[in-house]
Amino acid sequence: MRLPVFVSVLLAAAFLAPAPARAEVKAAALPAPVACNGCWKPALNTSWDWQLISLPKKPYVNVQMFDIDGFAAADGVIVKSLKADKPGRRVVCYISAGSYEDWRPDAGRFPASALGKQLDDWEGERWLDIRQHTGRLGDIMKARLDMCKAAGFDAVEPDNVDGYTNDTGFPLTAADQLAYNAWFANEAHKRGMSVGLKNDVEQIPQLLPYYDFAVNEECWEHSECTTAQNGKYGYDQFVKAGKAVFQVEYNLATSTFCGKSNAQNFNSLKKTYDLDSYRVACR
Repeated sequence: MRLPVFVSVLLAAAFLAPAPARAEVKAAALPAPVACNGCWKPALNTSWDWQLISLPKKPYVNVQMFDIDGFAAADGVIVKSLKADKPGRRVVCYISAGSYEDWRPDAGRFPASALGKQLDDWEGERWLDIRQHTGRLGDIMKARLDMCKAAGFDAVEPDNVDGYTNDTGFPLTAADQLAYNAWFANEAHKRGMSVGLKNDVEQIPQLLPYYDFAVNEECWEHSECTTAQNGKYGYDQFVKAGKAVFQVEYNLATSTFCGKSNAQNFNSLKKTYDLDSYRVACR
């Protein structure tokens, strides 16, 4: 989901942190990427749909990939049905990796110390202290990945993995986010699933070796899709590495972004915020 950025919180945290702690963060090295040689690697041009408010219904739209809610599909029935409908179709498991959702069946497992501020406009959802991923929070996320694997999903889309740019209630740093996002990608690969980087556009250069594709919301509306727009980061870096970009706009007319997306070799859609069955593909 697209959320407002609170850069002042990040800057305040950086200046108020004690010097030794800042030195430790700078010195911390990311783990080596875990190889996933047998994982699905989507082609640059891959047709897709993204439905989260409910599961897809027959007749299914003729696309090569569906991205759907992992908990709603945990029994594996819809995953099998989608694959049987179109041989070679892949299915991506949506889970939130950076927020607590009070309606999920594992909500009672989250430690109170890991729950931060509520996400704007998302009732019942709170930011997580991702620094706790070495403890119980990490165990919860591993269990969610195990759920995706058991249901037959090919890949994972972890949402809300850019908390450090938001007002989470925790002094999260860019280094904290990199450590968590790299850890999460490695855990997905250990289970034989590919993984997509959701938003977090500023950290693309560092996270590109860990992620197999990208999922983005509204980068054209916010003028942050390409390295030419941003200076140091952009989704064209995924394409250059041979990794697919799945991109959605909600407010823009297709006439204003489809031509640009096609020129960049992005797989762009016009969707509603509900992420229902409405879909207009750019190609």
